[in-house]
Amino acid sequence: MSAQPITQPVVPPDTYSNKAFEQNVYGQPLTPCSIALGAGADRSGFCRLSIADLGMHGVCAQMTEAFLNYTLSQGNDLITPRPEYRFPGLKPGDFWCLCAGRWQQALDAGVAPPVNPNATSYGVLATLFASDLNRHLINPTETVTK
Repeated sequence: MSAQPITQPVVPPDTYSNKAFEQNVYGQPLTPCSIALGAGADRSGFCRLSIADLGMHGVCAQMTEAFLNYTLSQGNDLITPRPEYRFPGLKPGDFWCLCAGRWQQALDAGVAPPVNPNATSYGVLATLFASDLNRHLINPTETVTK
């Protein structure tokens, strides 16, 4: 069973709206991405957008070795633990809230990680195409949020 396709909104979402903060790409309540790892710009475990999140950390993605190596090569080390930032370091299989821009860069490089749509913020549809996300969806009922 595959995940339900995402529909591109006719009008791009307002990334500062309550819908962008609290709803997923289906317009339903946002579910956690990874509580245990403290995902999200606010480390709540949710990929909520907020005015304080300049990076738009709204894409809940399952880490792959290819993506982790790619983002490291781009100067963003998501592998090494950084306790001073409450960052545990990631390994393949972990879920993490990615910046929409980094996910797009990874897509363009052919290494976009799979996406949990129930835990991905509606607001990312302001900059990402639903059709691109749809090719990388994980069935949310099969994900294990650690």
